[in-house]
Amino acid sequence: MQAKVRLLFALTAMLLTASAAHAEPPKAAVFDFQLANLGIQGPTDADKARLGPLSDLLRSLLQDSGRYQIVSTAPVKTEVVKGPDLRHCNGCAEEYAKKLGADVVITGEIQKVSNLILNINVYVKDLKANTPEKAYSVDIRGDNDTSFDRGLRYLVKNNLPPP
Repeated sequence: MQAKVRLLFALTAMLLTASAAHAEPPKAAVFDFQLANLGIQGPTDADKARLGPLSDLLRSLLQDSGRYQIVSTAPVKTEVVKGPDLRHCNGCAEEYAKKLGADVVITGEIQKVSNLILNINVYVKDLKANTPEKAYSVDIRGDNDTSFDRGLRYLVKNNLPPP
């Protein structure tokens, strides 16, 4: 009898684990990176050109990690471009994400202290849990595509926790 009870418990545990493992990851609206505090230097053409590919890389890395299902931000892109920076709009990014049916909103910005010292900042807010926004950052050295690529990959792999 005890063997049957243990077997029943083991099967139940396996089923619960399997169903939890197959749960869909939360839907995330990942908005394009924006430039932040550039000091006395204005953004260069290279700074601006880097934002799109870096944003696409973030979406790809998050999708491939299984952490999130990425939802398209295209339906609100015109509103986002016309509005203030997402980091300074009193929650507009959250409202855009809700319109898109997202559970999580992810924004990012690039801070350029100098041509040598830069930061990649990513902000994650769980809309369903309504928990405080979490910030993740990585410092990079060198204003070039390789530094940004490596920095973002490091940030996603080592700093961003699973949802």
